[in-house]
Amino acid sequence: MENNDFNQNNHSSRMENYHHQKNPQQKRIWLQILKWVSITFLLVIVAGVGLFAFYAKDAPSISKAQLESGGSSTLYTTNGKFLLSLGSEKRTYVSNNKIPQQLKDAVVSVEDKRFYHEGLGLDPIRIMGSVLVNAKSNSVAAGGSTLTQQLVKLSVFSTASSQRTLKRKAQEAWLSMKVEREYSKDQILEFYINKVYMNYGNYGMGTAANYYYGKNLNQLDLAQTALIAGMPNAPVTYDPYLHPQAAKYRRDVVLKTMLQNKKITRSQYNEAKAEPITQGLVPQKNSTNSDLRKVDDPYIKQVLEEVKEKGFNPYDNLKITVNIDQAAQQKLYDLANNGQVPFTNDKMQVGATVVDPTNGHVIAIIGGRKLPSVQLGLNRAVQTGRSTGSTIKPILDYGPAIEYLNWGTSHMVDDSKYIYPGTNIQLYDWDNSYMGRITMRKALEQSRNVPAVKTLDKVGIGRASLFARNMGVNVPSDSGLSIAIGANASSLQLAGAYGAFANNGVYYKPQFVSKIETPDGLTRNYDSSGKRVMKTSTAYIMTDMLKGVFTKGSGTAAKAGDLYEAGKTGTVKYSDEDLVKYPQYANSPKDAWFAGYTRSYSMAIWTGYDNLKDGTPSGVGETSAQILYKYMMEYLMKDKDNKNWKQPKTVVKRRIVNGTEKQVASPNSSNYSWQLFVKGHAPSNPYKDDNEDDEEIDSHFDTETSDDHDESSAESNSSGSSSSDDIKIIEPDNDSDSNNDANSSSDSNTDLNNSSSQNNNSTNSGNTNTTPTPPANNSPANSNN
Repeated sequence: MENNDFNQNNHSSRMENYHHQKNPQQKRIWLQILKWVSITFLLVIVAGVGLFAFYAKDAPSISKAQLESGGSSTLYTTNGKFLLSLGSEKRTYVSNNKIPQQLKDAVVSVEDKRFYHEGLGLDPIRIMGSVLVNAKSNSVAAGGSTLTQQLVKLSVFSTASSQRTLKRKAQEAWLSMKVEREYSKDQILEFYINKVYMNYGNYGMGTAANYYYGKNLNQLDLAQTALIAGMPNAPVTYDPYLHPQAAKYRRDVVLKTMLQNKKITRSQYNEAKAEPITQGLVPQKNSTNSDLRKVDDPYIKQVLEEVKEKGFNPYDNLKITVNIDQAAQQKLYDLANNGQVPFTNDKMQVGATVVDPTNGHVIAIIGGRKLPSVQLGLNRAVQTGRSTGSTIKPILDYGPAIEYLNWGTSHMVDDSKYIYPGTNIQLYDWDNSYMGRITMRKALEQSRNVPAVKTLDKVGIGRASLFARNMGVNVPSDSGLSIAIGANASSLQLAGAYGAFANNGVYYKPQFVSKIETPDGLTRNYDSSGKRVMKTSTAYIMTDMLKGVFTKGSGTAAKAGDLYEAGKTGTVKYSDEDLVKYPQYANSPKDAWFAGYTRSYSMAIWTGYDNLKDGTPSGVGETSAQILYKYMMEYLMKDKDNKNWKQPKTVVKRRIVNGTEKQVASPNSSNYSWQLFVKGHAPSNPYKDDNEDDEEIDSHFDTETSDDHDESSAESNSSGSSSSDDIKIIEPDNDSDSNNDANSSSDSNTDLNNSSSQNNNSTNSGNTNTTPTPPANNSPANSNN
């Protein structure tokens, strides 16, 4: 027993010694860990302070004038001339002693409840809360900005999410502390209440009270005050006119925060929450800033959309450089409204776009005519729900045939009876007759429908849709063959696409904005290099054929003096359903289009009616689009050089015996016409060598003498590759068209499955009429709507 006690005591003694020896070692380890954690923490703090100081030293200045300003963005033209402001012409500024305490309580409660207790203009508790929320959501789901920070942001920074950088946040914090030192809480709140954007071009809550309720701020009830206080969070979303449910939700959030902040009683909360969101709202105003704003409205609407797409708030103190030519914009507006261009009646509408094909700048656009003074109204120039009729043929049918199949202008196409595969639906030309075998040139000039559909079938819808998409026109690759004579597109898209023909095969996406500058000095330039979307030979041959539309084709009414120009008409017929309701429309087009270009400008025009009941283009109204083009292009080109296109060395011309495809006529023959061919695919000339023949210039041509253009980038398209999306070439170096015999040999079998699907429901037109085309289910189709 004693022995056991001894052993037990001995064991306890050893354990005591062990723990005695271990504890100092553990303490040393923990001290080391604590030491390094402290050093690391200190280094992080020092580094953070250093980084903050580094960023803060470059913070922009902030003045009282900036804090008091309305904060509207301004538009400038590309030559630096001020155009207009996006904000209201008149802002109701309310000084602190005129701001109701109820509004102050509402704003502070919902935006920054610790506002009066923050000494630095920052709220560490709110910042940490937002960090945790954002970490959980793995995104920027919550903000930690105080009212002072929001004021600084509105005054000197952009609110775009793309600008939420560490540098910007550091500068924002530094300036917030500066503002807190120099101004009282009441002054800061006054600046904020008078600066925030409140939708419809209104800045400041005093301006909003008058706009929405026709009252001063001190005349609003609690519910109305809560809505005004809550709107700056998302003024478009919480618009009480357009989104009353969302507006009520936001108003009730403000009321709840006021209750929680003990600024109102429970009975006040219940009474205000029960008030209809529409109570006290005055009818929405359809005001305009000025005559200039009325003229420019469709352009401004697209500027706003483009600025948003680029990640900026367009009402965010930005300096926006736009591509408008104000004189051209005014001229286009006048032509559509002053009677110089005849329309069937005042309800007949128009949508038109003018683009500079050398850089993609949209210089003028009109979204309608004889319109009330409604800001940001319907812009018919960009709507894509209308069929283009035959203006699609160069883009979808004949352009791809030249590009992929190397067709020359004398290539014979068959204009004879045609029934869509798998259906009993016959396709007719606009005159309900057929011309038999004719050249591609004549088929395009005379806007024959049957050859266009057969050409698309040869090319294959897959390749044709890629060609069109590269030019900014979205044609689904699973469309039916009826898409060959009409696709849904806008005048904006067509002007851009035809601009690629005008610009020797280089496409620039149409754009309204060329530069955006933020208050803190950030500058973004949006002009870009073009993208080669076809060979120069394709562009030149297409242009030469489209010249004939003006002289002996369907567009003679559009001819503008002696200009070198090319273009295409397009019309759309009423559907069978339409004609049941309005049988008197049977011999009139539903929509009439014209797209044309010179080397300096590309223009596309739609004319028609918004609603069937409004009428139909009849009489002189059937050529309104052509006449508008004629007058506008004459105006645009009056101070421009009237230059013809230069024939590239990849294009050769031959005297071809009329009625044949490749029979070269003798120099003494009178039975011939000049035709163009892709080099390597032209018939041999037995009368003189190719070089001599190419140097002989007919008045219809202008032969290039400058350096060749590189078409190797477009060659990949011949195999159906989409790699041209990545190609950006402005002035290529050499010119060579590869032999596309592989494509040509198998063209008739390309995409036959697509051609039989016939899943396009539209009926579109050639020159002045359209014919029924089969829908996806191959049942008889009706005309395009």
